[in-house]
Amino acid sequence: MEPKKRIWIVGGSSGIGLELVKLCVNSDYLVVASSRNASNSEVLIKLKEEYPDKINLLDIDVSSKDDISSKVEEAWNTYDGIDIWFYNAGAYDVMSIDSWDTKKFEQMNEVNYLGVVRLMTNLYPYFKDSNKGHWVWNCSLSSYFGLPQGGGYSAPKAALVNLAESINPELELSSIKLQIVNHGFVKTRLTAKNKFEMPQLMEPKYTAQKILEGIEKPSSFEIRFPFGLSSFLRLLRFLPYKISLSLTKKMLP
Repeated sequence: MEPKKRIWIVGGSSGIGLELVKLCVNSDYLVVASSRNASNSEVLIKLKEEYPDKINLLDIDVSSKDDISSKVEEAWNTYDGIDIWFYNAGAYDVMSIDSWDTKKFEQMNEVNYLGVVRLMTNLYPYFKDSNKGHWVWNCSLSSYFGLPQGGGYSAPKAALVNLAESINPELELSSIKLQIVNHGFVKTRLTAKNKFEMPQLMEPKYTAQKILEGIEKPSSFEIRFPFGLSSFLRLLRFLPYKISLSLTKKMLP
């Protein structure tokens, strides 16, 4: 009988992360579900009551430098190792140039990018010693091209993609598979802040299902969807700036 896979989902108390937690416990994974207040999440507590042997809750603040090492050790030891580390923690704010807020910029960089760096530098020795593993980072289609009023979010996401590209060859030497997820708009508490129409808006459950499909068939470096929006944003990246920037200018309210 094949052993159950052990997955650590960071950012698992709401939205995509929560739906992925639900899918994993129903698919016979062993799950460590984390967020800043995972142990106080009513939904996660209920799941823990239903699946006491398949899910454990671990509070972690990825923007804190103080206890990352101990939290990583606790997550690793919960099921005597981790097979898959899924990073889903995210912060998002829309800001026009007239309403820039340095604290919000810093928060988005802390959660969307530096949180990954903090965790991976502490996790890597564990995975290297076991000579296997699978990392999945939830990025964004917005990493393809900066869009008006969204730079505070998309800039660290773009940095995350660049980091993944940089370290992937080295991780492969330790038999660690790295994947990035670039998806479009998802109906969550974060995108509820948007005042514009979001094309191809997806439900969190559908998004989590697509991500899990990509994780379970890890042949590609990038998990990318939906097709229409991803194709348009990829096109912007390859067009001459004179054309692409004139197109994004039309997106201004």
